[in-house]
Amino acid sequence: MLDHGGGILAAAHRYGIAVEDWLDLSTGLNPRGWPVPELPANCWQRLPEENDGLEAAAAAYYGSDALLPVAGSQSAIQTLPLLRSRCVVGMLATSYAEHAHAWLRRGHQVLRFAPDELEMVIDRVNVLLLVNPNNPTGWHAPASQLNNWRERLATRGGWLIVDEAFMDCTPENSVLPLIGTPGLVVLRSIGKFFGLAGARVGFVFAWQEMLAQLREELGPWTLAGPARRVSMAALQDTAWQESARLRLAHDSTRLGATLRQHGLMPTGSTALFQWLRHPQAAALHDALARRGILCRHFAESSSLRFGLPASEVDWQKLVAGLMTIRSTIGWIQDSQARPHRVSSSPANDGARDG
Repeated sequence: MLDHGGGILAAAHRYGIAVEDWLDLSTGLNPRGWPVPELPANCWQRLPEENDGLEAAAAAYYGSDALLPVAGSQSAIQTLPLLRSRCVVGMLATSYAEHAHAWLRRGHQVLRFAPDELEMVIDRVNVLLLVNPNNPTGWHAPASQLNNWRERLATRGGWLIVDEAFMDCTPENSVLPLIGTPGLVVLRSIGKFFGLAGARVGFVFAWQEMLAQLREELGPWTLAGPARRVSMAALQDTAWQESARLRLAHDSTRLGATLRQHGLMPTGSTALFQWLRHPQAAALHDALARRGILCRHFAESSSLRFGLPASEVDWQKLVAGLMTIRSTIGWIQDSQARPHRVSSSPANDGARDG
């Protein structure tokens, strides 16, 4: 299995720092997630039922009822490759690694491209799979461009799969209004924006035949009853959603400015994270971790992703860590153009792109 952000227990063991003393910026989740209320006892005792209102709440929030609830996007990511015979799948070279992993495991050919190559190669693939906005780079494609690619794929029986895990802060850019057109599959999740990753709840949007195939493959009770109840309530809380979008946009801008003030230049972002390439990414990741700050290291692209601090105390811990790292490692403002040697040795952080 691939490694992911959020491994705070492993980090605590490796660095000898108690779990409660860590600032975890590795996941890209909303650090001030939807406030989960106390749940009634009977939701733990009954089998999950589909007519409990979750599907209706999701349809209202996302603007489409052509959906299937799933146990987070991951279950769909692993199942979709089973629904096509072996084919050629195009993806971005730097993106969420579980997608490529799932298609390769089922014998498909995966081709990796830079964003500016997609237009030229669209006719070479049977499936185009994009994370939009992209994780971890923040790159995004407009819905009009995605629809153009979908149309070209559909003429050959191809699919466009769009993972919109980070789309909730900019719903106007979603391709969900196009659901029902041939070949379009959209994945959504409540883990990132709502900060409810532990609930393991996501949704697949597609044409009815596709949803029926997925339902058959996944079987009954894909979601636990408590997860259904919490997700339904979160999706209906429009006041919290509006407030969260404003706060996350503000905090992401603040995070970008904080990184720049300490010599780290973000090259991509969403409302939930800032991403940057750095020739000494492994050393920076390790140096911050030794101070109880966990960011996400992507070894293949020599890059780091920083999620948002939750509180002012967390912001100050990040600033103090960056100040210490800057003085001890001694990078320069334009470190990517003229990388310096660092005093600490790069360490294998055990992370892969994903």
